[in-house]
Formats: sequence, structure tokens, C-alpha cells
Amino acid sequence: MARTKVYLVPGFFGFTSFGALSYFHRVSETLEEALADRGLEADVIECPTQPSGSITRRADRLRKHVLGTRGDESESIHFIGHSTGGLDVRLLLSPGVRVVRDGSQEGLARKTRSAITMSTPHHGTPLATFFASVQGRHLLEVAASHATSLHGRATIVAWARALSALARLDDFIPSRRNTPLDQLSNALLRRVTMSKRDAVWLFLHEVSADQGIIVQITPESLNLFNAMVVDRPTVAYSSIATAAPRPPFAYQGTEALGVLRTPMAAIFVTLHTLTARMHKQYPYPVPEGEQAAVLADRLPFPVDDRTNDGIVPTLSQIEGRLLHAVAADHLDVVGQFRREGEPLSDWLPSGAHFGEEEFQALWGLVADEIVRAQHERAESGDDASKHRAGAAPSHGPRPASPFDAPRPAAAARRGHDDEPRN
Repeated sequence: MARTKVYLVPGFFGFTSFGALSYFHRVSETLEEALADRGLEADVIECPTQPSGSITRRADRLRKHVLGTRGDESESIHFIGHSTGGLDVRLLLSPGVRVVRDGSQEGLARKTRSAITMSTPHHGTPLATFFASVQGRHLLEVAASHATSLHGRATIVAWARALSALARLDDFIPSRRNTPLDQLSNALLRRVTMSKRDAVWLFLHEVSADQGIIVQITPESLNLFNAMVVDRPTVAYSSIATAAPRPPFAYQGTEALGVLRTPMAAIFVTLHTLTARMHKQYPYPVPEGEQAAVLADRLPFPVDDRTNDGIVPTLSQIEGRLLHAVAADHLDVVGQFRREGEPLSDWLPSGAHFGEEEFQALWGLVADEIVRAQHERAESGDDASKHRAGAAPSHGPRPASPFDAPRPAAAARRGHDDEPRN
């Protein structure tokens, strides 16, 4: 029997790699190692997706990739969906929902042991409401039009080469050989070509051709999605929620942002502000019981309807059993956090201070959940009652975690508590 397979499913605007840039940065090797340390040999596989296609089409792309990597021949399957990738997974596994009519979907679902969603907009995101507006759609169309225009591609390639040349001008100075511009040039700019098969143009072409997911992740649409998509009783579902400090409090007392990080931080502030605008007619479910306890335990600030990770409201990310909550922005958890000597490693400077220690501990916790689900399914068979949405975990008290630590003092929490509401 083939080994267990774990699939990493990217979210909205997701990709596998551009040049040296990858969506799940160092996640595959980190998770494989963590699973091996726990006695489970598994292949961790990063999945391609349609960056802005409808959830149905994205789920079908996921199905095809699982089949193409012989997931149907594996001992068992586990899915980890980041952002809207979590919705793809839920749709693919939902009993009674047919993404395709050939029966392969059901076969894969029966082999699936766990589905972990991370930073997923289970109840929508106001950011999608903005991009579904006339202004938002215009922004996307202008950006995507470069993929279908020879002039647009030529302009971008010319700018990329000019910036790469600029990055090399000061290389004779030892202290200027690894600047943020040098890193961007080496990772991406020097690799961009005029070929229509270039990964950048293929990505933008897909965005231009299909933007169906934008309207589907609004709060209104997810209200319908949740009424129709149900959990498969034999799969262990859990969610991980992310929350970033609210700007400008996030940047108080932190290191200087620097020339490159300042505009990136400005983008994060804009995204965070848009995401904080909850739809009054479609409020997020109020966490209770264990969900509320996990939020209070794990986060160094209180959570309300404005709390978010820069892309998705924190309360919208909770679905069923809340495995963990972590102070991080939307991309920190997939390895896009700040590392020494890598200014471009943090695309959303949020001030959350998520680092290597938190990254290792988080994916260790994910490995614990996969191993637990694998063993529990093997011991109990197809017990249909154990993992229904919202059910209390059947595996006893929550195990100790590297994140277990005393909660910060009230003074450390004041950045959220004292912020005036609009």
C-alpha cells in the first residue's frame, strides 16, 4: 500500500511557485519532518489551483491533482487548506455534492482522514465585497489585462530588466550586495520573459479569464455555501484561526519598517481596514465553549468582529472544532514571515511578531492532529459520529502545546482594549 499523502491547498490568488518564490514556503519539508518525528511517513504535496476561479472549479482542479499524484492509491489522505483552499477542501469532501460525475470524488473522500482549514473565510470576508464592487473589479481587470496584451507584457518585462540592472549598480559595495531589490531581482525579476508560457503570464491570464471566486467568498455567498455543504462524518475536521494586531498599534515599539517595508505596511493597513468592516446583515457566529476558550487562551488581545489577519476576519475562520488560534497575519502561517537577512520574506508587515519558533510549533501542532486522526480512524473504523461539525473532540483533553504560556498582562493587551471604536 502506498504511503499516506498530505495535500497543501493554496488560497485566493494561490500559486505553487514563481521563480524562487513559493506559496507554501518551507512548509512541505517542515511538515514531513514533523510527521516522521511522530512515526508517520507521509508525502506532503503542494497543489496547483485556479487563482481566482470559482470554488467548484478549484475543487475539481484539486481532485485532478490528487488523482494525478496517485492519492487514490494511497493508504490515507489528509488535506490542509489555507484561506479559500479550505473551502475547496470542504466542497470536495461534502457528501452529496458532485464536483464531477465519474465517482472519483467519492473515492477520494472515503480515503480522507482529516481536513484542516487555516485562515479560511468560512463565513466570508468583507475584502471580497470590495473586490466584487465596480472599483474592485476594475483594479483586477487592469492588472490582469497585462497577461493578454503583448504591449502589457513588454512593458512589465522592460521594467523588470531595468530594476534588475538598478539592483546590480551598487554590487561593488560589499554592504549593498543583498538589498531587498537584489533579492527581488534574483527571486523573480531576472526570470520574467516575454513567453506566453512564463509562469507570471499564465497566472495573470487565469485571473483575467475567471474571477468567479470573488463573489463566492462574500458573506452573502458563504451563507448559502454553509447551508448546502456539510461535513463528511468519517473525516476529522478542524480549523486554525489567525489574528493580527490592529494598526497603528501593531507598529508601536517595533523596529523601523525601512524603505521597502513601509509601502508594504501601508498596503496591509488598507487591507486590514477593509476586512474589519463586517456585513451587518451577515454577522459571524459568536464563539462559545471550547472555541471561545481557545481564542482567549492563545491570543494576546481580545477578539471582536473587527479582528482579522489582513485578509479574513478571525471570527469568520472558525468552523467546527477550533484546533488553534495564533497571532499572525494571513501569510505568516504559510512561511511568509520576516526572517533575518530576507526583507522580502514578509509580504504583509503586520507587527504580529510571528517567527521561526511560532512557525515550527504551529506545523508541529498540525502534525499532531494528522497523526491523531490517522490513529483514531484506524482504531475505531468508520465511526460516523465522532467528528461532526461543532462536536466536542473525542480524544480527551487538549494536549499540551508549545503555544501554552501565561497570557500577557493587561498592560500588554492595551493596544486593543483602549482603541476607540468608530
